[in-house]
Amino acid sequence: MMLPHHRILVLLTIVSLPATSFALGADVPETGKDVPKGVVTKYTFDQSKIFPGTVRDYWIYVPQQYDPAKPACVYVNQDNVQFNAPAVFDRLIHAKEIPVVIGVFVTHGRVKALADSALDRFNRSYEYDGLGDQYARFLLEEILPEVEKKSTSDGRPIRLSKDGNDRCIGGSSSGAIAAFTAAWERPDAFRRVFSSIGTYVGLRGGNVYPTLLRKYEPKPIRVFLQDGSTDLNIYGGDWWMANQEMERSLSFAGYEVRHVWGEGGHNATQATEVFPDAIRWLWKDWPSPVKAGEGSPQLREIIHPGEAWTLVADGYKFTEGPASNAKGEVFFNDIPNAKTYKIALDGTVSLFLPDSQKANGQAFGPDGRLYVVATGTDQVLAYDDGKASVVADGIRGNDLIVRNDGTIYVTNPSRTSTEPSKIWMIRPGGEKQVVDTGLKFSNGVTLSPDQSLLYVAESRSRWVYSYQIQEDRTLAFKQKYYHLHVPDNADDSGADGMCVDRDGRLYVATRMGVQVCDQAGRVNCIIPTPNGKVSNLRFGGENFDTLIATCGDRVFKRKLKVKGANAFQPPLRPAPPRL
Repeated sequence: MMLPHHRILVLLTIVSLPATSFALGADVPETGKDVPKGVVTKYTFDQSKIFPGTVRDYWIYVPQQYDPAKPACVYVNQDNVQFNAPAVFDRLIHAKEIPVVIGVFVTHGRVKALADSALDRFNRSYEYDGLGDQYARFLLEEILPEVEKKSTSDGRPIRLSKDGNDRCIGGSSSGAIAAFTAAWERPDAFRRVFSSIGTYVGLRGGNVYPTLLRKYEPKPIRVFLQDGSTDLNIYGGDWWMANQEMERSLSFAGYEVRHVWGEGGHNATQATEVFPDAIRWLWKDWPSPVKAGEGSPQLREIIHPGEAWTLVADGYKFTEGPASNAKGEVFFNDIPNAKTYKIALDGTVSLFLPDSQKANGQAFGPDGRLYVVATGTDQVLAYDDGKASVVADGIRGNDLIVRNDGTIYVTNPSRTSTEPSKIWMIRPGGEKQVVDTGLKFSNGVTLSPDQSLLYVAESRSRWVYSYQIQEDRTLAFKQKYYHLHVPDNADDSGADGMCVDRDGRLYVATRMGVQVCDQAGRVNCIIPTPNGKVSNLRFGGENFDTLIATCGDRVFKRKLKVKGANAFQPPLRPAPPRL
């Protein structure tokens, strides 16, 4: 959608001044003599622990209307003072078109060379172009607290709002993707994004954003995009096409997004022209909160609008192994404390086993018993009314699933560099057999709804393997079948526990949240958990329409539109996938 342009003077020359404080806006004709001028002050920061050894300059803009009695809204910009932002803020704050905003303008870091014969290490691409939360943490844990240690030119303390709805972040080129990434990773801290000629290309992984936007459960972010048709087209990608992909993906997922496209190149000319209108739109309706999008059709098939994760219980060391019985009650383990707990249908949590032998993965069988991988004794145990019996010895297992015919499949991950990772099959009579080896770290395991396929997560890669179960219950036709997303700050997906719904979707606990795959092996949706952790999943509740997630020291639940398929029940044949 095109916005009307408000032209303001573009400063083409930046002069380094010895003074650290100066007023801006006098040379902008539209500002007017009656508009109060804010003050911009320059500082240097060289104490970063997140980017150790770096030094950088930053500037703080404080409008005259700022009152320290109320924390101010915040605008953060990468790459110095851009877009004549202080003058624009002077005018828009005076006209009450945006709230009182303190601006923080930050350059990228440099690691200074130890000698004149050597180059500094320039951190711009490293800090700005990469995905992950590192740069957001740098702003939130280091720069913004440093800003609040300062005071205004007339001695007023600087107080910044901590509410993401009160914060906007922007930049140009690599600074633009850095702004978007900060909001993407931390929407609790930044929810309004101004992006000019954004580097959403294959320099450090930014090219995946158009795909992730379509799959992730939408976040409360509002985005303004600007680019021109003669922008860069180089080895890393095509900026012009990448920005259009971003706009289409944001629109597809139902985000609030506006854009201005032009004919310009990789420069700030058009961005400076449209910045006032973009800022007006980004702050529209403030303080009403920025809303999240509706999500993709695939996501809307699964989640209820307005139905979020809720906390079941917390205070554990590490939770794992959720398993649901025929009633829909869910049992989970706190492995380090060697205890098993039960979540009743009314949501109350009670102690089930005071000593679980450090149980990890577990599942109910068709006989109603709870089958458990006991990591403390290298056994598979079965519990009946709280009393254990040994099913198999000598298995250093991780997770298991029990088929409707009583066959048990157990993952046995590698514990040393020389030990092979295994998959065990235990027949109903107790006979055990290794039915596959060779995975780097076999972890979560589950069955397709029709129980003809076994799925095994390989934590140290991006794959979930699929095997066909033969008539003798052995495995055949092994494939790297499910292709998972891997976060930028890791070398693998960290795939762990899994479960399936009755339509054949596979739900995988990963580093990026719950990745929901279709039967054809493709990730359709990604649903993050509240604390960013998840080790295992199971459908529970009276109708098996509540997803239970073990998430580190906490357990969460979320009611969905779909129902889980239980391996202890008769097989279900879902509809074929849409290819």
